[in-house]
Amino acid sequence: MSTFDISAVNERITQESAFVDDLLTEIGKVVVGQRYMIERLLIGLLGDGHVLLEGVPGLAKTLTVSSLAAAIGTKFQRIQFTPDLLPADLLGTLVFNPKEGSFSIKKGPIFSNIILADEINRSPAKVQSALLESMQERQVTIGETTFPLEAPFLVLATQNPIEQEGTYPLPEAQVDRFMMKIKVDYPTRDEELEIMRRMARTGEKQVVKPVVTPEQILSARAVLNALYIDERVEKYIVDLVMASREPETIGLSALKPLIEYGASPRATINLNLAARAHAFLQHRAYITPEDVRSIAMDVLRHRVAVTYEAEAEEISSEDIVQRILDTVEVP
Repeated sequence: MSTFDISAVNERITQESAFVDDLLTEIGKVVVGQRYMIERLLIGLLGDGHVLLEGVPGLAKTLTVSSLAAAIGTKFQRIQFTPDLLPADLLGTLVFNPKEGSFSIKKGPIFSNIILADEINRSPAKVQSALLESMQERQVTIGETTFPLEAPFLVLATQNPIEQEGTYPLPEAQVDRFMMKIKVDYPTRDEELEIMRRMARTGEKQVVKPVVTPEQILSARAVLNALYIDERVEKYIVDLVMASREPETIGLSALKPLIEYGASPRATINLNLAARAHAFLQHRAYITPEDVRSIAMDVLRHRVAVTYEAEAEEISSEDIVQRILDTVEVP
């Protein structure tokens, strides 16, 4: 790429990414801290990838997602997943009109831009598979009619890691559909103090105003394709994913019996997309190995399945991914 090309793309990235800081500031009016979670949600939004949030209750997961939707002025729906939820409750259904003797279509809450699937692992397999078509195909079928979903369309699902009673663990095929799995942690001491001062009031509530339009988000997505990624960085992404399947090729033979199966090709695609979005958030027109490393854990942690042997030794998929990140040579 010539100097002229890079400077032209740089200028375009600067213009297109100007909204990022406004968006972070607006969400920050309501959400204290959780910068890591907010940035990952933006990466999912820009990279057109769904995000799975895991964390104990009360960490502002729902508040952050609803604030993001309000700040970009899109339609938002929160769906509480329960064991008695039916696919029709999610997608919609055919309603019979006895006067006219005909059926009409009543669309469900999935017909929004941002969907918060709260405690997704509480719903049975039929509901999860119904959501799967929407996530993967960006369309919904009711009766014999198929409706495309309006862009941007993003599913942000939460699951509680503590309670396992009455839950249906997500199938590996569905977990793989999520671009990233984010572990949401507790706030720091200073953040906790600020949360208390801001939230321990009755009747007062900060309102998030739209500072970005959906059109700007779609325009920013198109710009991601123009970001420069060096061939060495591309090969680094492939090396990381291949190492999760064949760890012995990078001298980690000890990991082989601990990995049931490695990351799928979706991991390679999503690492590239998420790295591009990460660079965009930094107002950069090129992708560095550090962009890849910063989001690698989020993209890979749910795609590397561990064996019973690893579980017996209390070795998690995160431990394995970290070993791979520490071993694969950085270009």
